[in-house]
Amino acid sequence: MSSNQVVVIGAGLAGLSAARRLRTLGIEVSVVEARSRVGGRTEGGFTADGTPVELGGQWVGPTQTRMYELIGELGLETFPTFNTGKHVVQLGGSRSRMASHRGAVPKLNPFVLADLFQGLTRFKRLADRVPLDEPWTAPNAHALDSQTFETWILRNLRTSTARAYFRIATEAVFSAESSNLSALHALFYAHSGTDLEGLLSVDRGAQQDRVVGGSIQISELMGAELADSIHLGCPVRRIEQGRDRVVVTTSAGEVFHGDRAIVTLPPTLAGRLEYGPILPSWRDQLTQRLPAGSVIKLCAVYDEPFWRHDGLTGQAASDRGPIKVTFDNSPPGGTPGIMMGFMEAGDGRAAGRLSVSERRAAAVECFVRYFGPQAAHPIEYIERDWMAEEFSRGCYGAHFTPGVWSDYGPALTEPVGLIHWAGAECSSVWNGYMEGAVRSGEQTAEAVAAALG
Repeated sequence: MSSNQVVVIGAGLAGLSAARRLRTLGIEVSVVEARSRVGGRTEGGFTADGTPVELGGQWVGPTQTRMYELIGELGLETFPTFNTGKHVVQLGGSRSRMASHRGAVPKLNPFVLADLFQGLTRFKRLADRVPLDEPWTAPNAHALDSQTFETWILRNLRTSTARAYFRIATEAVFSAESSNLSALHALFYAHSGTDLEGLLSVDRGAQQDRVVGGSIQISELMGAELADSIHLGCPVRRIEQGRDRVVVTTSAGEVFHGDRAIVTLPPTLAGRLEYGPILPSWRDQLTQRLPAGSVIKLCAVYDEPFWRHDGLTGQAASDRGPIKVTFDNSPPGGTPGIMMGFMEAGDGRAAGRLSVSERRAAAVECFVRYFGPQAAHPIEYIERDWMAEEFSRGCYGAHFTPGVWSDYGPALTEPVGLIHWAGAECSSVWNGYMEGAVRSGEQTAEAVAAALG
């Protein structure tokens, strides 16, 4: 055993990136993963005819430089998300079509549009002033962190339609209601990923590109490089640390020794592990206050993307669920046609209590409402309920409830003895995204290497 060995807990993008970077720095690693696969909150699947589908995180966009670099390093390619034609928008009981070049702001009556633009302008002005490394030091941080984002919306938007826009955006970005998260966190998160409109957009936005063959290949290829160091099907139960060694024990009694440990699990799951000695109260209470979002991601498969023939992008946004956001998720060649939708936040939690057949029927009803009767008969239905996933218990990531940044912010990434923390939630740039996971993993690996000397 190397005198400089690090135990990485979790083989998602953060864990694999950390292990890969440590290897390049000459440090041996053991990657311990609970699932029988790598990839964490990215996951691949297939239609009946073998077409890849993405059941978890999938998109990359401008300023996500590390992801594009990594995709190139691994010999993968990207292709643009289909965005030609018009979007379907249903807000306030009215239905319209919006040209895709308009970005994420729909065509509304002048009074509502003015209200929405002043709200977006005010939001961006505040977000740009939030320091990404220390959000709790932002101007007026305590007041912003003491209120929910819903409170901010009610105070700063005057029309019901503009308020609905912000609420739909919150569900689409966080898989949570605006009443669930801190206003300071909403501002930080938008700044972390450029701005709110960028997070919602395809063209020049966070949903601009996809990976040919599926994003899961990123983890699979990194996993292949690290194959001799990865231990799958090994849920970690306990981490003990002494003066200069850590001991990681799995639920099956397997033991891994190292000089340091990097925990890359979602915060709430990291908080469920046993620690010896127990974690400081500020770290443990942090994990109690970072709930995961609620989302079911689903795909309806058709012989062809019929909506394209109608001049539609396949993107819909609505204030009526259970699916409020859709995308054309067809492969680069265009067939089969794959319509993807999210059941998020309260809609997702309610749908989680339904049977698969009931969810399918509800999904198809939404697709018909958006794209017409041709959507009524998909040849296949595929879904992933991320709330039910044992080693995720929700997606896309954790959201910060009121007061968390102010009271616990430094504890998010501060090591506890020989234990370091990484993951999409730990990144100051593109927090919650694949880009953030990779950046966090690599940065934490470099910090560990420096500590080991």
